[in-house]
Amino acid sequence: MKVTQQEMAEARLPLFYRDYCAHLLIPLNRCRIKKLWMPWECEEERHAHEKCEYEERSRIMTKLKEAEKAKQQQQ
Repeated sequence: MKVTQQEMAEARLPLFYRDYCAHLLIPLNRCRIKKLWMPWECEEERHAHEKCEYEERSRIMTKLKEAEKAKQQQQ
């Protein structure tokens, strides 16, 4: 984690989004508020956050698949 629970609470992030990529979501939300949530604004921040989420979920899925494979080999 690159941000603390306190920083996430101050940024008012919902609990669901307080994950490994929260350090990118905080500036993204600030940009969104500043730019009035225009969809074409904050593209760089949004892309960075989405990429982080994708990589994190891919990493988790890889670990789960490896654990399942190890479990099957033990049986």
